[in-house]
Amino acid sequence: MEPLEAVLRVLREEGVELHWTKIQDRALRQGYLDPFETPDVRSELLAALAEGVRSGALVKRSKGVYALAPG
Repeated sequence: MEPLEAVLRVLREEGVELHWTKIQDRALRQGYLDPFETPDVRSELLAALAEGVRSGALVKRSKGVYALAPG
């Protein structure tokens, strides 16, 4: 699964805004991200979050906290 897909899935499942570290933890625990396939999970996840904000899929609420875009 691509990092942005993993982020979106975690946020949909949780239904609340989350800090990126919690998003990463849940994505790893649920098997959405594989640390063996993605050696630098942190960098990939942060890049995916930035991409999600740019594309309008995500909203950055505060420092490090992200939510699904309304609508």
